[in-house]
Amino acid sequence: MIRSYLKIILICFLNLTIVSCEKCLLEKDPQNTPINNFDYLWTEVKHKYAYFEYKRTNWDSIYDVYSVDIQSEMADTALFNVLADMLYELNDGHVNLKSDFDRSRNWSWFLEFPQNFNLNMVTRNYLGNDYKITGPLKNQVIDSVLYIYYGSFGSEIQDEHIDYIIDRTKGLKGLIIDIRDNGGGSLQNGIRLASAFTDTGFVYARSRIKTGPAEDDFAPWEDLEITPRDGDRYTGKIVLLTNKYSYSASTFFAQMMKSHPRAVLIGDHTGGGGGIPAYGELPNGWIYRFSSTQTLNPHDEHIEGGVMVDIRVDLDPEDEAEGIDTILEVALEYLRG
Repeated sequence: MIRSYLKIILICFLNLTIVSCEKCLLEKDPQNTPINNFDYLWTEVKHKYAYFEYKRTNWDSIYDVYSVDIQSEMADTALFNVLADMLYELNDGHVNLKSDFDRSRNWSWFLEFPQNFNLNMVTRNYLGNDYKITGPLKNQVIDSVLYIYYGSFGSEIQDEHIDYIIDRTKGLKGLIIDIRDNGGGSLQNGIRLASAFTDTGFVYARSRIKTGPAEDDFAPWEDLEITPRDGDRYTGKIVLLTNKYSYSASTFFAQMMKSHPRAVLIGDHTGGGGGIPAYGELPNGWIYRFSSTQTLNPHDEHIEGGVMVDIRVDLDPEDEAEGIDTILEVALEYLRG
């Protein structure tokens, strides 16, 4: 699995690098003009963005809508706003444009939904003042269940962290992993964690990369697989808690657990982000990124829109007012029962 994932990343990098090198050899770099920056970004997205068909976006029509707003002489802020509005049409949390003065984004994938998480309440009433901080994993035994909160897949999980966690599960009734409000990070951390929960390898998804301007210009599908880690592994029951802000690497991890025979997902479905981003630079130096791969679950469904939970639970406002996490309580009851 790690080999396949690295291959996808390498292809993403080579796609960008080869195109850049070809332009160095065959033509001069585009001049830094508003229309050149607009055309460059539109073309890069046209050739490499992976979700036009899934999101029912006609990118040619988008050009017609926004190109009329580009003037030969316009302020950087005005140009940025046009490019940002154009990218917003993709409705994708992995799509950004970064300048010295702003970073465009589309956060409708979580802002329009209930948060279903209160970290302060969880810290005060569940983790308490004696929880363990094992690398990025905050963990506490709650009623014969080990509860772990992992706030960002950008925080590295090491083997010794997993060894400690597995040792702490001995004699307990189950394990809860909480990735609510985890906006993503490195997929390798998710792979490392998931590999500690299985004695047999399993395919959890498949992925392919966009390679050209036509809708069907994709490289072949590649299986994404979890293989057991060396050393101790946890073989008991697992509950994964997610909400709409569980995005990108969190969605991938949720799909890993969704495919796991001993894991149950509780809470709200994840926010999505099933494409690995590609990066590039406009003639004026602004940095862009967008989703360049597609990922399907074993039922051939895109995970770009999120991974569905097995037991849907919302945080009850009355419970929250009393300091009770409804979602976490359902998870504890499930494992105790």
